[in-house]
Amino acid sequence: MGVVEIVGFTRVDRGHWSMDTDDATFEVIPAVDVQDGEVVQLVQGERGTEKTYGDPVEAARRWIGAGAKTLHLVDLDGAFEGERENADAVGAVIDAVDVPTQLGGGIRTAEDAIDLLERGVDRVILGTAAVENPDVVAEISDERPDSVVVSLDAKGGEVVVEGWTEGAGITPVEAAERYEELGAAAILFTNVDVEGQLEGVATDPVRELVEATEIPVIASGGVATLEDVRDLREAGAAAVVVGSALYEGRFTLEEAQAAVDEE
Repeated sequence: MGVVEIVGFTRVDRGHWSMDTDDATFEVIPAVDVQDGEVVQLVQGERGTEKTYGDPVEAARRWIGAGAKTLHLVDLDGAFEGERENADAVGAVIDAVDVPTQLGGGIRTAEDAIDLLERGVDRVILGTAAVENPDVVAEISDERPDSVVVSLDAKGGEVVVEGWTEGAGITPVEAAERYEELGAAAILFTNVDVEGQLEGVATDPVRELVEATEIPVIASGGVATLEDVRDLREAGAAAVVVGSALYEGRFTLEEAQAAVDEE
């Protein structure tokens, strides 16, 4: 692999990463959510509900050793505060891994996003920024095609922003259709109503998004069993992000990927 030195951390040239639904297999993506420099999982996105799982680099290496082909990174402090608070911890993960990464949390401008892409992140995840300024999706996509994932987090059928604390007055389907037109490469859909509870998934909202758009939908929220993973695949999702179930040992990453590969 080629290596390009960038101030802050090292960019590893991993080649082009594409989520082409015509030839891609369903992927189980481990979450590495970072708060105060450590891996945590929250219940329904609420601060104060976190359970801590140690060093982000160790977690990332663990998931890669288990077969992860992509890592999902979130700066939770950045999501709440509007600025990237865990840049050092995230940078250490990027330096340490050789698989594609997607990063969200605290990315508010096109300049921030492009800087991260140049530093080695493969895709940026935009939530609040995309809701407040949809054109930022087109701005980034025009310069770096196939690099923007729009995060649509929903409570009670409404997209929520600012760390899941404020309603945006739009449904996930309406939002997805807008961002597809603006050049988003994929939609990351998190069902906050079931997020972090380990009580199962809701497939209808995922299916509605899949039917409404032509770009891949990555599902997140509520996965507790292998059957949940299978159900999201059957609902049409291109991938699923899994956090608590993996950290709590409900199943292994190998088991989850095998469960969908068998089909």
